[in-house]
Amino acid sequence: MDKNIKWVNEKRAERVIDSLQKNNMNGYLVKSREELIEKIEEIVKEGSLVGCGGSMTLFETGVMDHLRSGRYEFLDRYKEGLVQEDVKKIYRATFSADAYFSSTNAITEQGELYNVDGNGNRVAAMLYGPDKVIVVAGINKIVKNVEEAIERNKNIAAPANAKRLNKQTPCAKVGYCMDCQSDERICCEYTLIRKQNRRDRIYVIFINEEMGY
Repeated sequence: MDKNIKWVNEKRAERVIDSLQKNNMNGYLVKSREELIEKIEEIVKEGSLVGCGGSMTLFETGVMDHLRSGRYEFLDRYKEGLVQEDVKKIYRATFSADAYFSSTNAITEQGELYNVDGNGNRVAAMLYGPDKVIVVAGINKIVKNVEEAIERNKNIAAPANAKRLNKQTPCAKVGYCMDCQSDERICCEYTLIRKQNRRDRIYVIFINEEMGY
């Protein structure tokens, strides 16, 4: 990425971080994957019980490898050999976790987290349960307002995830939302986190790269 574009992105992220602080959430900007892992280690103590939501960003940044490193007691929803009942137990156990890792579909310049889920396990844990929520986001997740967040999900996040998951939905064929009635629809639960009562619960870590959907 061009250094001047990186600078513009950095300044934009700083403004969003200021908005997050006003909303009683914590925001950080890191310059590398190594710095990202260091920040996570500052926030989440070794030996903590941790879980995660579905996220390409966690894989792309190396966070998933870090969670599997043995540093934490990891509720690994992606572990080989799991059956549906095992995954359901992990989803429920996550509510008692010390920390929950996820990304987000969009973050507004007003410091709001916008998310859309298929079955709701990810947004449910972000809203309530785990003591801490660590949101890892590429700079591409920043949008101007809620209206842009909605459009971002319709035109980027939803069709890309539907394609990744091999869903037989219209968006996986045409590349944009058609507000379908498909049984395989992945856009069912819509949430907007605007503020927190506790400052020590949500931590948003930006990395100055394009990551995830």
